[in-house]
Amino acid sequence: MEHLSEALLPVLERLDRIESSMDKNQTPKLMTIKDLVQYSRLSEATIRRHIMRGSLKPFKKDGKKLFRKVDVDNWLKG
Repeated sequence: MEHLSEALLPVLERLDRIESSMDKNQTPKLMTIKDLVQYSRLSEATIRRHIMRGSLKPFKKDGKKLFRKVDVDNWLKG
């Protein structure tokens, strides 16, 4: 049994690295304005303009304006 554990250790370590890499590349479900700028490739001024117009609605948590990814995707689709 110990031999099996030793053989699986490198595989488990590699899986951990793969999972960690995948987590870094995913867009978060909640985004700040800076995340939204990077995700949408729109300027911060454009995003703030849409917030002021009410076409893009954030919610506040701990004093930050946050956006749900699903809401952002729907907004970008028009």
